[in-house]
Amino acid sequence: MDIDVRHLRAICAVAEAGSVTRAAAQLGLSQPALTAQLRRIEDVVGGALFVRGRTGSQPTELGKLVLRRARVVLAEVDALVDDFADKHRAAGLLRVGTVHVACLSSVVPRLAEGFPHAEIALQIEPSSRLLVEAVARGQLDAALVGNMEGFDLPIGAALASRTMVPRYPIFVALSATHRHAERETVRLADLSEESWVCPPGPDDGTLASFRRACRVAGFEPKIRYEAPSGAAYPLVAAGDGVRLVDPTWAPAPGTKVLPLDGEPQVARLAVVWRRDAFTHEQSAGLFRALARAYLEHVHDNPVFARWWREHPHAHPVV
Repeated sequence: MDIDVRHLRAICAVAEAGSVTRAAAQLGLSQPALTAQLRRIEDVVGGALFVRGRTGSQPTELGKLVLRRARVVLAEVDALVDDFADKHRAAGLLRVGTVHVACLSSVVPRLAEGFPHAEIALQIEPSSRLLVEAVARGQLDAALVGNMEGFDLPIGAALASRTMVPRYPIFVALSATHRHAERETVRLADLSEESWVCPPGPDDGTLASFRRACRVAGFEPKIRYEAPSGAAYPLVAAGDGVRLVDPTWAPAPGTKVLPLDGEPQVARLAVVWRRDAFTHEQSAGLFRALARAYLEHVHDNPVFARWWREHPHAHPVV
């Protein structure tokens, strides 16, 4: 295995965070994925880079040597990227993609505030995997993506990512006349006989995660409908099916949106961008703009607003 820039950033992230867990969250990786990556790097350099103590992960002597060299290389790479990002941004077009979340109406205004000289182009896509691939191919400059816990999206070395909401539950939408509609929460097992709308973006882990949660609850889901984003809400309102939903959305007319008991499905939101499209300052501005857009809509669904108040650790640091 060759060491590339992505590996150097991982090493530096662990050193700066003082913890593999915190570094993984910053990099948009799972803790096991980052641990495995570190082990492969250690195999290449021939020794341990960190030791775990009471105060967290501390670099070994070899780790300190690798860190010094890594920081020099990354400083040069970032300077090169910044030079080209300035020219790219001068072209005046900022192409951003996003999954179908409630903050859509605020994304363009907040980006326009952060990038006042850019023309904003927005692509809405239910599949986070397709969004990441579009950023990697240069069709988009950045994207707001979601992924289910346990199903990490591959982020290539040309891309950077930063977690915006580290953990939030997936809710379920039912007809307002459903027998469970007046509950505060509903057990997934109590929906075993329902007809389901296929989760959006099934190629990025949403469908596999849903099936796994249902098996844990003791049943195989009957997936009867395919519909992009919110197009299936008339079926739900009529009582013909139920569907998983992003919790920030206000309930559609004729429906109720409820938490699933025990949070059997959780996800996270992250911002992904091309390193050659933004300077460090611009990427920070991109993150702030998208985080502010999200925060403007966390109270659209009162049920999620209550969860949000009770879980301050999930709030993005703007």
